[in-house]
Amino acid sequence: MSLYSKRGVSAQKEEVHAATEKLSKGLYPHAFCKIYPDTLGADPSMVNLMHADGAGTKSILAYMYWKETGDISVWRGIAQDAIVMNLDDLLCVGIHDQIVFNSTIDRNKRLVPGEVLQEIIHGSQEFFDQMAAHGINIQYLGGETADVGDVVRSIAVNGTMACRWPANRIVSNERIVPGDLIVGLASFGQTSYETAYNSGIGSNGLTSARHDMLLKAYQTNFPESLDPGLPDEVVYIGSHRLTDPVLLDRGGESTIGKLILSPTRTYAPLLKKLLTEDFEDIHGLIHCSGGGQTKCLKYLHMPMRVVKDNLFPIPEIFRLIRESSQSSLHDMFEVFNMGCRMEIYCPPAAAQRFIHAASGFGIDARIIGRVEAHDKKELLIKHEGQNLVYA
Repeated sequence: MSLYSKRGVSAQKEEVHAATEKLSKGLYPHAFCKIYPDTLGADPSMVNLMHADGAGTKSILAYMYWKETGDISVWRGIAQDAIVMNLDDLLCVGIHDQIVFNSTIDRNKRLVPGEVLQEIIHGSQEFFDQMAAHGINIQYLGGETADVGDVVRSIAVNGTMACRWPANRIVSNERIVPGDLIVGLASFGQTSYETAYNSGIGSNGLTSARHDMLLKAYQTNFPESLDPGLPDEVVYIGSHRLTDPVLLDRGGESTIGKLILSPTRTYAPLLKKLLTEDFEDIHGLIHCSGGGQTKCLKYLHMPMRVVKDNLFPIPEIFRLIRESSQSSLHDMFEVFNMGCRMEIYCPPAAAQRFIHAASGFGIDARIIGRVEAHDKKELLIKHEGQNLVYA
């Protein structure tokens, strides 16, 4: 059994998929989000979508970082995480405007005071204001904030997005075909709309990252940060403190805490431009979230092989996690985005145009691979001299 499984989590969410396998897949079974006919307006030219996601266990890291450093602003990043994990999923079906958002915050009031809630709520509105400046209008409709200390040990920050959208502007992934190239968008660096270097961590794999990287002392100092039933040998088995300094490849210095809590980057400003100006050349969009670089397998509409043989060099945060966990490359690519969190599937003639557009927003982009004809659905990752096969 892997460390990930022993910690009570699953990279592929097999049990969730098993529980939902008999439910309707919506209008477009291979689309990144479930889409339904227009129940709200009964207009056959429109569709409806509602999507829920959140910051996951990253909120536990924020809790410990805030307690250890006194920096309460870290919660604004958690607000962004909960929003972007919804927003960038919606982007993958072509939605980039006129969205509504409701937040759901469950907290242990004894440990998490009102000041933290203020940071999360104000941070949410701050992010919406920033997106509005790029033409991405998201209305904040409030939500539910519950004091449920018997349910959550610290805090959980989640949200729900909904939208009504033209059916003829949906990206269903059903146009992905052999011969398509894959343009990967880097999760690390600093875009024109970010205020600091982003490690690229996103909001997936944080249970693994937290326990593999951090010292056993965190178990003693923050018992509320973990399930007390976990085996001791998988709990905080690393060698780092959140305040430990890290030298960046690009120059400068950060800390373990800042890298692991980098707010999840949104690709909304770029994808709004591409979806508006180049919709017909976007054959598919994949958000490399839960399942990391293997996420694409779930959304292939027919047997074909995805080959990724030109991924980005692995950023610092993932190298640190790998060193701490002694995980194989095979497992790392299955859990983490590894520096590439969004994929655009497109005809070869469009690839360089998309890369140029990304550069205008300060996003590193490259052709990371291609789609090939094959007799089954398969992913081949070539990296560091290894051939990693997933099916």
